[in-house]
Amino acid sequence: MKTYLANLVCSAFVLAALFLTACGGGGNAASSPIIAYSVGGTLTGLTAGNSITLTDNGIDNLTLSASGVPASGISQTFTFATKLPNASSYNLTLSATIPVAQPCTSTYGAGTINSSNVTSLNVFCGLPGGANTFTATGSLATARGLLTATLLPDGKVLVSGGKNAAGALSGAELYDPATGVWTATGTLNTARYLNTATLLQNGKVLVIGGYGTAGYLASAELYDPATGVWTATGSMAMARDAHTATLLPNGKVLVIGGYGTAGYLASAELYDPASGTFTATGSLVTARYAHTATLLPNGKVLVAGGVDSTGGTITRAELYDPASGLWTTTASLNTSRSYHTATMLPNGQLLVSGGVSYGTGTTVILASAELYDPVAGTWTPTGSMAMARDVHTATLLPNGKVLIAGGNGTAGGQLASAELYDPASGAWTATGALNTARYLHTATLLSNGKMLIIGGFDGTSGYLASAELYF
Repeated sequence: MKTYLANLVCSAFVLAALFLTACGGGGNAASSPIIAYSVGGTLTGLTAGNSITLTDNGIDNLTLSASGVPASGISQTFTFATKLPNASSYNLTLSATIPVAQPCTSTYGAGTINSSNVTSLNVFCGLPGGANTFTATGSLATARGLLTATLLPDGKVLVSGGKNAAGALSGAELYDPATGVWTATGTLNTARYLNTATLLQNGKVLVIGGYGTAGYLASAELYDPATGVWTATGSMAMARDAHTATLLPNGKVLVIGGYGTAGYLASAELYDPASGTFTATGSLVTARYAHTATLLPNGKVLVAGGVDSTGGTITRAELYDPASGLWTTTASLNTSRSYHTATMLPNGQLLVSGGVSYGTGTTVILASAELYDPVAGTWTPTGSMAMARDVHTATLLPNGKVLIAGGNGTAGGQLASAELYDPASGAWTATGALNTARYLHTATLLSNGKMLIIGGFDGTSGYLASAELYF
């Protein structure tokens, strides 16, 4: 069994009373000889009755006003009147809001015209604590940890399954960033946790495996945002939980490792949305669960760390090649770890942070971090976090930094602290703390550039329904 995670949840119960997007360049390139492109974006969250002035390169000034309801979360698009030629630079600046001061910031506010209209200038307002802070937003109807959260194409967030004191959950809910409100949606056919949820290229969400009332699960389900309904799809050959699922460039989903009725798993399977079936592919060199799997810029998938059949954490890493369906070993981590995070950076390197390292008689929560270079195939240490943590979250922000939030700490307790990793310096700095300490939660970067923390476990109240926004 996944002894560490089980003990983490159970011990917490005992101690407590117990587990922008940038829209990207859009539009069509203008026909020759007219080569001039518009620059604009979206304003969200401006409080009703306020106005804000935006300036692009000192050329145009736009004053945008918010009115109506709700009193926050208002969204409107804007476009500067002056069009810019290809290869020219643009830069968005903003003034203070009036008549009431309101924290606002921008992301993707600078760049160079690249043969298309720019729609990715985004301004975000509205967190009472100001920038770099967490603010409470609407709560889930059902408290849960070990849940999954998926950003849908329409900007809403789908939460499904998970676990609370009642056991495995089948309920699902939708979060609307425009209102900050959760609403119920279709119920899973099978209650489950420690499963995966993957947004497919067709806009549906694929949930795979996990653990439920009947034990380890091989089943999979599809959520259709258009209907809000879950439907069964093909089942895996192997029941598993604590596995990973990675969307490949060809639209298939690679399921890797985990733990199931057969014990520690080295097997991997491919889900094909076109047929709705799973087929076997090459097996890992080392069976493992609680690992990370990351799609690299070269199209290969890197699996790192986890727990192997000895019951201890490992340093070994492997690469999957979709072209051949085979795994090859690559350089090992400097530190064995599981329940860590892995985040692709804009510079093409992979950041692994925290986790837990354990073996016979030892358990160490980690503050260390490492960088994997896909070109060189090597790991190098980088700055360590201020706080050792595992079962935390790591989110790549629009500014290129990585936000680490919450987790389980060295004293065996939940953390409220958050830290920012700067790839340019390799250093971590503290940022605003969570309002509620938590682990076994999720973190989702919203289309408006804010980051949404959902649910989890706090060791005092138990499983959480609360959610928070970071700005």
